[in-house]
Amino acid sequence: MKKVPAPKVVTTLEASESPLPAEIQEALGELVGAAMEGLLALSVGVGLGVVHELMEREVAEVVGTKGKHDPDRTAKRHGHERGSMTLGGRRVPVSRPRMRTADDEHELPVTTYGYFADRDPLTRAVMDRMLAGVSTRRFARVGEPVGTEVEQDSSSTSKSTVSELFIERTRTALSELMGRRLDDMRLAVMMLDGLEIADRTHVVALGISTEGVKIPLGLWEGSTENAALARALLADLVDRGLDPEQAILFVIDGGKALRRAIKDVFGEHALVHRCHRHKERNVCDLLPERDRPAVQARIRAAWALTNPELAEQRLELLASEFDRTWPDAAGSLREGLPETLTQMRLGITGQLAKTLCSTNPCESMIEIVRYTQRNVKRWQDGDMRKRWTAAGMLQAEQQFRRIIGYRDLAKLVIAIERHTILVATNHRDRQEIAEPVTV
Repeated sequence: MKKVPAPKVVTTLEASESPLPAEIQEALGELVGAAMEGLLALSVGVGLGVVHELMEREVAEVVGTKGKHDPDRTAKRHGHERGSMTLGGRRVPVSRPRMRTADDEHELPVTTYGYFADRDPLTRAVMDRMLAGVSTRRFARVGEPVGTEVEQDSSSTSKSTVSELFIERTRTALSELMGRRLDDMRLAVMMLDGLEIADRTHVVALGISTEGVKIPLGLWEGSTENAALARALLADLVDRGLDPEQAILFVIDGGKALRRAIKDVFGEHALVHRCHRHKERNVCDLLPERDRPAVQARIRAAWALTNPELAEQRLELLASEFDRTWPDAAGSLREGLPETLTQMRLGITGQLAKTLCSTNPCESMIEIVRYTQRNVKRWQDGDMRKRWTAAGMLQAEQQFRRIIGYRDLAKLVIAIERHTILVATNHRDRQEIAEPVTV
């Protein structure tokens, strides 16, 4: 019987004595060197090789196999030239092939190169890092490791280049925000609030759709939060297609200028709800520290009721108690008091009422805007403030989730429409009564 040889175990020493071909060893050496700098550096090295291979393959498909004459060809090779592509938040050099028509009339594009050479990923990386608080000087240091060799030849990471790219990207963000068409947008709620930046005021608008999705609508800049500024913002929304006849509940911080602007653009019967948190803060700030917790509890207890008449009576009673001791607090509580009960009159309760009783959703967006601007030390003239604010609002939009209680938004819309019909009917009846009778 023939013996079957046992498998031979090759030791490391024996393997080193049987070297691989030189070209394979060279390729493996490059991969090992890249791997020592990190997995991403290894991937970059392999990826660049793949990109070059894809470009050469595309040229071969258009021109034909290299070294093989084709009398019917429509294009020919035209050498190589230096190009660049976006990789890891920087531009890295590549050698791109060129093609020309067979009659040498014009050059043909290499689609693969155009795809990888797109600068949009770079501008996105610049904007994301800048909004995250990375300065232009430190931009290159926070980039992903792509390998020493690639890093030495990379570009578009200098302070001036990063600044130019960020300006370009934020200008695009501002145009995108202020150019959004609102024709098909069905809103249930609109919140308005002000934001102070470098002694200038921005009035920002946040919409909540009937599905509960929060949508930044726009911003307008002025010297103060006045009616003209808010009116310009709201008029711009209407010009962009927002239907002013929609059943919308406006939630504001209580500013008279915002209330007047809503009346001018959306009519005097537009429903406005005043933010409970702002009203509560305005009243308590006019009281001594020892009285604030008790007064705050009484105000919140009144707002927790479901009967608007009873709630208004309790708040009016509280205001009358302040008339002699703290008249300013009494005046602050009475100012716009009925509009703090708008939701209650519409019959909105539960989680949706808690969400819409204040401008907190809009305040959350403003906080994200402030956070993205925290490292700006000097505001320049021009549109810098608006560009940063628009970029921050769109950044906040990426983090938005549907509001709590969104399933009851349909009830809110129906209640607003019913209120609008009732107001219109009462207004028509009063006009008919006021008309003189002709005999």
